[in-house]
Amino acid sequence: MFVNRTAELAWLEARWRAKDAQLLIVYGKRRVGKTALLKEFLQGKAGIYFLADRRPEREQLREVAARLSGHFTDPFIGRKGFDTWLEAFEYLTTRLRPPAAKPRERLLLILDEYPYLVENNPATSSLFQKGWDETLQRLPLTLVLCGSSMAMMESETLAHRTPLYGRRTGDLLVRPLDFAGVRQFLPKRRPFAHAVEAYAVLGGMPGYLRQFDYSRNLADNIREQIFTPGAFLFREVDFLLKEELREPRNYLAILRAISQGRRKFGEIANDTGPGKNVLHKYLHVLEDLQLVERDVPITEKMPQKSRRSLYGLQDPFVAFWFACGYPYVSDLELGETRPALRRVQVLLPHLLGRAYERIARETLRRGVGLPFPLHRVGHWWDDQAEIDVVGLNEEANAILFGEVKWSERPIGTDIYRNLLEKARRVAWGKAGRREVFALFSRSGFTPEMRRVARQENALLFVQGELVT
Repeated sequence: MFVNRTAELAWLEARWRAKDAQLLIVYGKRRVGKTALLKEFLQGKAGIYFLADRRPEREQLREVAARLSGHFTDPFIGRKGFDTWLEAFEYLTTRLRPPAAKPRERLLLILDEYPYLVENNPATSSLFQKGWDETLQRLPLTLVLCGSSMAMMESETLAHRTPLYGRRTGDLLVRPLDFAGVRQFLPKRRPFAHAVEAYAVLGGMPGYLRQFDYSRNLADNIREQIFTPGAFLFREVDFLLKEELREPRNYLAILRAISQGRRKFGEIANDTGPGKNVLHKYLHVLEDLQLVERDVPITEKMPQKSRRSLYGLQDPFVAFWFACGYPYVSDLELGETRPALRRVQVLLPHLLGRAYERIARETLRRGVGLPFPLHRVGHWWDDQAEIDVVGLNEEANAILFGEVKWSERPIGTDIYRNLLEKARRVAWGKAGRREVFALFSRSGFTPEMRRVARQENALLFVQGELVT
């Protein structure tokens, strides 16, 4: 199933229509759906898709030659193959450089899992630089280098000192689906609460979402697809860390500490042991890998220097695993799932509440039905209070305050009045700022709250949708 990704496809199509040759870098976490996106992009185009692996370079070049042979109907090159990537580039030059009177059709060449090519031959990026500089950039060609190793793609294609730096004509970070995309991914007519459960446990990773059987309940899916040794998701976090990191044990300790509530830098340092400079480095790496996020109150004027920062696990599945799976691995290895499932039952309301907060922020970022656009959306806290969602528009001197409740009971005016009180604590904007208040509920609102909302122009959202 291919869903969502409208913006990503539009970006790729725009580059495809460009007049000049294109060297595109497409990257993102494993299981995020990059391959599905590129194969969808390939539909209806003159192109070749090649998935690299860990075979010797010569064997992979032989496969590339076979695919080019089929595309250009050239059995000779299919039998001969290529000895080097430069030889492959020379072949493309002979095939794509048109006579003056006969312009050739543009070719789309997608090389997926590019980091595996670099593993086989560390000089690969230098060879691609040479090929691009000398010939490929003058051909009717769109070359896409794609990879799942975030660290490798950064070091080989995006960083300032890499051979390909300055050659790319565009780069696309493929992010997990938002909740709207997750709902499209799930079977039609699944209840809102079931979609939130999947989002809370698996996040927006298509590779994870495919593993659940949505005709079954959440506990059964977790037991069979996450807590069973040999299941696709059982060792996913361990595999992810080993793929991306040279010292996974140190990073594992940091992730475990954060999952246990050590969210301040000092708390993490005390729990894990490395010096402050080393810990800063480790945390930056985990942020780059989209495993950890550094959060500050949205009203901070200099967020990078704020001392009020808190660290959290950015990936919902990683957070779920460290909270409910990792502490019980020994039991799970023996087939004993009951302790871990009891932990899930205890933490599920919290996980669903956090997921609904993410959904609320995504809803506000889309801006549908809001009285003013929001330039930034986050949340706010101080030593005495916390507000779930806050949106800012600096130009209009306008601020939105929102409270999110994942409860089976309708929200009443007590929640609303409490939000008004907390908003008075927020120092932001100029005198006379415009304030708007929003409530997000799973189960609706009391008649009195609806009446007050009409009188005071408060915004009410039920299951992520604005109601009147």
